[in-house]
Amino acid sequence: MSITTSSRPYLGDTGQDIAARLPGAWTATVETYPRRHWQEDIVGSLWDSGDLFQAMVHDHVRCAIVLENPAGTALLLIERPGHASGYLLGAFATEEYDDNWDDPHAPRSIVLPAEAELAAQAVAHTFLPDYRSALHHRRLDTVMAALNRIRPDHETLQAIAESGRYSDGMPFDNPRLLKEMERSYADRGWRSFQDVLQHAPLLLSRCRPSASAWPQDAAALARLRDALASSQDAWAEFQDLRAELYSIPATLSAPEWSQVRSQLGATVLPQIATWLADGEAFERQARAAVPGGQVALSAPTPRLLTTRPPQPATPRPANAHR
Repeated sequence: MSITTSSRPYLGDTGQDIAARLPGAWTATVETYPRRHWQEDIVGSLWDSGDLFQAMVHDHVRCAIVLENPAGTALLLIERPGHASGYLLGAFATEEYDDNWDDPHAPRSIVLPAEAELAAQAVAHTFLPDYRSALHHRRLDTVMAALNRIRPDHETLQAIAESGRYSDGMPFDNPRLLKEMERSYADRGWRSFQDVLQHAPLLLSRCRPSASAWPQDAAALARLRDALASSQDAWAEFQDLRAELYSIPATLSAPEWSQVRSQLGATVLPQIATWLADGEAFERQARAAVPGGQVALSAPTPRLLTTRPPQPATPRPANAHR
């Protein structure tokens, strides 16, 4: 048996030193992957377009550090494969996203120097601003994609209600069919409007129309905020139902879920209409409100270093770092 020594410091200490210097409260958690297939469990959670993702896919990374803050930002730190010093750092996707492969917004991981102070500066001054900007754009595109999915159905129903005719000009004289179309629209509308309810509040909070080239958008943004506020009861009801079913555990059949969605969707149809009407103003204001700039480093203070519990005998599920 041979023992291989390394001149590198223990990665857990390095992670703690970097975490102590980052802005805000960060924790550093040790992840170990004695078997290569264990590291594969977290690959799907990575949100990266650079070398970190490639390393986690192609190299056996035996140890990593997950850096997390209370805002929900989670970063992954590993030793740079094939190099005697230096590290790679990239991001995990936020919890509401699980489709991260080839995402066009994914930030690019960066190479960090061996010195903790310089590494923390690179994270705070380069990576985190890029990460915040990328996440802002991802959330915004998620909201706009949701509105674009809803719009065709909305316009079709609106045209039928106003004209009493199908799109081909034939008279529409079937009230039962119209009711079923409205129910189906409410079902599909709720599915997409969830993305608006989840991502738009933070984006709206960053919008400053008076400081933009479109100060006249202030009224539209106020209407959008009111629409979100009046949708919160339906959103909370939906969240509570999902939490209750998860805790039992239990599930609903497809028809039962459709009924739930259509009922909730029906309660927010006016709010959906508001977002469709004022979505253009929202988009230009949100694109003008991309966060950026450097953030100040914290003074070096002790941070919690959590040791990973023993690995189970079976592969761990995805998102195990959460």
